[in-house]
Amino acid sequence: MKPWPKRPARLAHAVVESLTDSIVSGAVPPGATLPVEPELCETFGVSRITVREAVKSLEAKGLVRARQGSGTTVTQPEEWNLLDPVVLAATVQHDGELVVLDQLVGVRSALEAQMAAQAAELATDDDLREVERLLDRLDEEIAAPARFVETDVFFHDRIMQASRNRLGRSIIRTVHTQARSTFLYNGTPDGHSCEQANAEHRRIVERLLARDAQGAAQAMTAHIEAAWSRRRIPHPDIAS
Repeated sequence: MKPWPKRPARLAHAVVESLTDSIVSGAVPPGATLPVEPELCETFGVSRITVREAVKSLEAKGLVRARQGSGTTVTQPEEWNLLDPVVLAATVQHDGELVVLDQLVGVRSALEAQMAAQAAELATDDDLREVERLLDRLDEEIAAPARFVETDVFFHDRIMQASRNRLGRSIIRTVHTQARSTFLYNGTPDGHSCEQANAEHRRIVERLLARDAQGAAQAMTAHIEAAWSRRRIPHPDIAS
């Protein structure tokens, strides 16, 4: 672990992010013991209070287990809380073989398909008009992939809103926000991939307008899985 060249703001959070990255990347592997408190204070240039606060946060995230007399030990990956934004962000960043991202897409596909079915049954006319408006906007942005990708997020979120499934939407927003922060998930969108995605979007909207719950679910699953297959390129320089 390298010390910082200067003291950052929000010290405890910064220490947590750095230690989380070290743990998730394998630099400090499961079963290893974190450096003792004075060493962490010196490494990060912070007080003992800050280090203790950081360690408590790591423990709450399931990354370490602190025991009196035996130090603070890194736990097994199965114990890590992947719904914690800091843990998920670091995990995605180091997911070179796309194991976690494949799982994330699977979770997203299952939940969004369910919510598309619910939206087909529960969406109001205003909901559907707004979804159609976003679809038209996506058509206009096919030649501008950066804008298309941003509007695509709104399109999916608007369908989730129409489903009235608040818990499902909250889970997707948590995991998708972190996934979108990395090139491993986003890839390099171009006009052709945007055109393909919007053809799939249109099939989803057609099923929503027809109030076809099963068809909407199937169209959503097909779209999310096809879009991921177009983007999915493992990074050979990053260990999973």
